[in-house]
Amino acid sequence: MQTIISKNGSETPEPIKAQVTGALPVWLSGTLLRNGPGIFSVGESSYNHWFDGMSLIHSFTFSNEFGTMVYPDPCKNIFSRAFTHLCNAIPDFTDNNLINVIRYGDQYYASSEVNYINQIDPVTLETVGRVNYRNHIALNLATAHPHYDEEGNTYNMGTAIMGWTTPHYVIFKVPAQNSDAEKKKPALKQLERICSIPCRSSLSPSYFHSFGMTERYVVFVEQPYKLDILKLGFAYFRGVNWGSCLKFDKDDVTIFHLIDRHTGKEVSTHYYGDAMVVFHHINAYEEKDHVVMDLISYKDSHLYDMFYLDNLKQETADFVDTNESFSPPTCKRFILPLTVDKDVSIGTNLVTDSRAEARLQKDGSVFCTPEILFEGLELPGINYKFNGKKYRYFYGSRIEWSPHPNKIAKVDIESGTHLEWQEDNCYPSEPVFVASPDAVAEDDGVILSSVVSPDPSISPFLLVLDARSMKEVARASIDASSLGAHAAGVAPRKEALGLGQKSKRT
Repeated sequence: MQTIISKNGSETPEPIKAQVTGALPVWLSGTLLRNGPGIFSVGESSYNHWFDGMSLIHSFTFSNEFGTMVYPDPCKNIFSRAFTHLCNAIPDFTDNNLINVIRYGDQYYASSEVNYINQIDPVTLETVGRVNYRNHIALNLATAHPHYDEEGNTYNMGTAIMGWTTPHYVIFKVPAQNSDAEKKKPALKQLERICSIPCRSSLSPSYFHSFGMTERYVVFVEQPYKLDILKLGFAYFRGVNWGSCLKFDKDDVTIFHLIDRHTGKEVSTHYYGDAMVVFHHINAYEEKDHVVMDLISYKDSHLYDMFYLDNLKQETADFVDTNESFSPPTCKRFILPLTVDKDVSIGTNLVTDSRAEARLQKDGSVFCTPEILFEGLELPGINYKFNGKKYRYFYGSRIEWSPHPNKIAKVDIESGTHLEWQEDNCYPSEPVFVASPDAVAEDDGVILSSVVSPDPSISPFLLVLDARSMKEVARASIDASSLGAHAAGVAPRKEALGLGQKSKRT
């Protein structure tokens, strides 16, 4: 992996036909969009950090007879989506949208975590135009991981750090575009603000990369991993990136917010937990007057330093030695009781039938301790039909000895077991679940992952696994000579439909 970790990819606007071995499911058709950093140097100038690479979007298209692809992820690591470089002073951030592709209405946007997003044509990958969130709602930062309900509405969150009020978090909704007239209008013109939540610190709002959503609630984790606004304001002039403006307070607590997404009202109970760093939520749902929230957390924020390119390009043994203090990702389950009986004694655990705890405190708040579901997994994905509902399985990239995943895992929460796919000298990207038509079982479908190897005799390929058994169903390989040195990307969480491939810079 060290040989290809920071080499530039290039645009290939014409699709490249892949050689398919095995049997692709006949129902698998459509296009999978992926986004991530792919350009690491321009002329004599180069970036120092992997997260700063310029965005390169890819599409993988499946047809009935063959798949074509270009640039499967050669070095997908655990946080291609974790940060983006903010190379301008507030309020005019970068539009290097390298994290995800999101949908508002019938429109698709390359996004990062700033106020600019780029609308793209999902077929040609051409940039249609640049959109500023602030023309529609007052915010400076927004996540690249929205949620979608069954009606096609999109829910997202952002942070407003400028204006006449103190910093606050904003939850908003973009309604589905159902009529032809609505589809002709910019989707964000229909944006609806649901509510705002004051930041507990006026100069250091919490950084958040994603959030959870149940059928009724938005679940927001206000973690003690904070953005220093004063440092951020001078970052451009100091020539530093966003990472240097983030700080983790290990002595602080984590606050869990539950907001009714229909009324905008927050649950009155205050929920707390130990300090942690969270990037990705797995799922959340309601059960027996509780909210169950599954996420992936870290004990500290040291992982940012892991992704400086000089660090990543070390030989494996040296990398492991250098980063031995790295906190591995841990999949955790928190359970938040929605009602608290006034007659319950202080210190009582309000959760039953789980190893997670929620204990009543003297001030009426609830302190939550998680159940450990799994260790060493990141970039989680589920069957999105079960998003916000009780579920059994999640999938992800195994993170054991380096940030370069070499395994894909399926975790069975109910049985506490897991299955893995692995092939020698191969590095798979984040797994994406695609359900089969009319599927009833939660794991009835396939897993898609693009795989690369530093071994020149192994051509890059898109892997298709049976989601039940995690056994290979098919792979679509391309001639390595057709491949630029590097591409990385992230699949949009619900819009994964199939395979096809082009690549374009945004």
